[in-house]
Amino acid sequence: MKDESEVHGEAGLAAALARHQIELPADQIELLERYCGLLWEINKSLNLTRHTDYEKFVSRDLVDTMMIEKQLGPDERVLDVGTGGGVPGIVLAILRPDLEVTLTESVGKKAKAVGEIVAGLSLSKSAGLSIAVHHGRAEDLLGARAFDTLVARAVAPLEKLLTWFQPHWGAFDRLLVIKGPAWVEERKKSRDRHLLDDLQLRKLATWPLPGTESESVLLEIKPKE
Repeated sequence: MKDESEVHGEAGLAAALARHQIELPADQIELLERYCGLLWEINKSLNLTRHTDYEKFVSRDLVDTMMIEKQLGPDERVLDVGTGGGVPGIVLAILRPDLEVTLTESVGKKAKAVGEIVAGLSLSKSAGLSIAVHHGRAEDLLGARAFDTLVARAVAPLEKLLTWFQPHWGAFDRLLVIKGPAWVEERKKSRDRHLLDDLQLRKLATWPLPGTESESVLLEIKPKE
């Protein structure tokens, strides 16, 4: 059997960060390392992520989250749509303690697992951070609460996201979505269904998709002015 160092990267998180020329404060590195440990332990019995070593975590999960983080203003109220194993929401909360982050997950077992990770990391208001876990669909929460930004990664095609949130634009300002190369076709389908008639879509950033010749993109969608 492989030992922990072989499974999760013998040199650890710090070495993976160095390979990608990412510098973070020591306390954030410690929290991210603990997050990975808790996530990967739960992942042995519940499929939350395919990224089970530090190289994949940094090159995919952390890099994607940092692209979102760059677009967020101080003290924003952020809703993570379908958080899965906590990306980007938990990672955002670690990188940006000023944010008020809410994680939504419609699958009960996953919501419970993410709640256990948040508790295990002491990511709560009492720890100086603001993060909450909601078991349910994001659009159901929007009837009771307002947010500045919704974030979505690997959740659903663009036309589905826009259909879900079409009645709720009064409860949030914008939607940030990470997509792969299929985003152009998804945009066309959304336009054909008139889901973008009253919205503006901008491509905010692109970056390489590791292991491929393709790119990831960060899209911003908000009502037309």
